[in-house]
Amino acid sequence: MATPIIMPKFGQMTEESAIVEWCKKEGDKVAKGDILFTVETDKSVMDVESFEEGMLLKIAVPPGVTVPVQSVVGFLGQPGEAVPAVPVARTPVAPKKTEAAPSTSAPKPVASAPSPIPASAPAVAPAPVATAPGRLKISPRARALAKEAVIDPARIAGTGPSGRIVEKDVEAFLEANRYDQLRISPAAKQLAAAEGLDILMIQGSGDTGRIGVDDVKRALAERPRPMSKMRQIIAQRLTQSVLTAPHFFVTVEVDMTDLVNYRAELKAKGAPYTVTDFISQAVVLTLREFPDVNSSTDGRNIRWNSHLHLGVAVSLEQGLVVPVIRNAEELTLAELNGRAKDLADRARAGKLAPAEMTGSTFTISNMGMLDVENFTAIINPGESAILAVSTTRPKPVVRDDQIVIRSIMKMTLSSDHRLVDGAMAARFVNAVKQKLEDMELWKRLTS
Repeated sequence: MATPIIMPKFGQMTEESAIVEWCKKEGDKVAKGDILFTVETDKSVMDVESFEEGMLLKIAVPPGVTVPVQSVVGFLGQPGEAVPAVPVARTPVAPKKTEAAPSTSAPKPVASAPSPIPASAPAVAPAPVATAPGRLKISPRARALAKEAVIDPARIAGTGPSGRIVEKDVEAFLEANRYDQLRISPAAKQLAAAEGLDILMIQGSGDTGRIGVDDVKRALAERPRPMSKMRQIIAQRLTQSVLTAPHFFVTVEVDMTDLVNYRAELKAKGAPYTVTDFISQAVVLTLREFPDVNSSTDGRNIRWNSHLHLGVAVSLEQGLVVPVIRNAEELTLAELNGRAKDLADRARAGKLAPAEMTGSTFTISNMGMLDVENFTAIINPGESAILAVSTTRPKPVVRDDQIVIRSIMKMTLSSDHRLVDGAMAARFVNAVKQKLEDMELWKRLTS
């Protein structure tokens, strides 16, 4: 009997996942350990391996579809085995574009700038009569004319029985919008028709407003598209954080001159330390002195975390992930470096397990490599603060009553005012600053 392929549950909080790509086709042989498909969870894209061998008999859930965890997504077995009819509960991530048919509505137009051809008021017509959702009442001749003109007939008011759109309604609409004066290249018109765009909603950039292929491609790029699962979860959680945690911000400037020079000396000797490593170590040491900053609250109760699980934000094309260095208070600077590098490399390769991106108690967001002077970060839900680190820049400062050029880095601590008050936040971020400027500390930790 065919063996069902199940959508795995990647994390305790994961309720549904979307298949990104099937790596095998129906009829392909599958060995144990072969990657069957890739899945987009709320945190990353992960490979799903086969625990059985045989033939991929059926793909029940195509790419781009979200299904609940533990759902059947396909069947594996021996050639000729019967595949049971199993209903699959699924919700498409993005609506599929289909050809217009007499019983379906035409594709909606892309919102873009108005046509360069001056348009007079639309043809006067009776208001369309309400019809069932998803159904457009239009005659076959009217639909054929609209398709030939590459326009969306849903924008036309019908004058036929029960508000049905007839051929003369389409003709009047084209005349009112001066369609005969429209200039468009054949290739652009063909592309717009294939993609279901309304040619009257595309602005031409050529001579006298002529619409070319690039104009159609621009309209396609502007067409709304669904957010990835990761982006949706990021939006949901950070919106929740902003709405429930009263944020406030404290910024300090750190003189990184001596530490940057010391790091260069270490690098010349083969030591792999990064600026983020020193910042992480300074934060770990400071959190030992300020346990309240390593706490969380639900608005009624406060929970102190006995261990420090340090989140270090990593930017990916599809969104931001926060790999977690667990029990960071137990690690040396060298161990912090090795753990952070391993997590960041696997995050960029999409190889992190969901458990490695949950449970942080404090987060560092370092944008120093992106040439920013200062920024604020949103606190991750379940934490009381996050440290935003900006670019180290040469800057004139006063030292011993003299103006000198030093390498200055700004840090901004975002805090949840329910747990951390202004004085505590100021003391905390200045304690991190003091450690970063303490060269004797770094010499001891790297000796």
